[in-house]
Amino acid sequence: MPIYEYRCDGCGSQFEKLVRASSPAVACPGCGGAKLEQQYSTFAAASAKSAGPCAPMPSGGCGSGMCGMPGSCSKN
Repeated sequence: MPIYEYRCDGCGSQFEKLVRASSPAVACPGCGGAKLEQQYSTFAAASAKSAGPCAPMPSGGCGSGMCGMPGSCSKN
């Protein structure tokens, strides 16, 4: 069940919405408008193989400066 980010063309409001296959059409919570633009956003993924928040990653993981990011490992 993905969470999408939208921007309303009517009022400019930005919001997130959990979208299920059975969900009704998405409408702006601010003005009720239906003319929405889906925004590009980042996502997080977890792997069952990871050994914790600082599991080695192909790109270097925690050794590549990721530890300073909020929610990352506690090496700092």
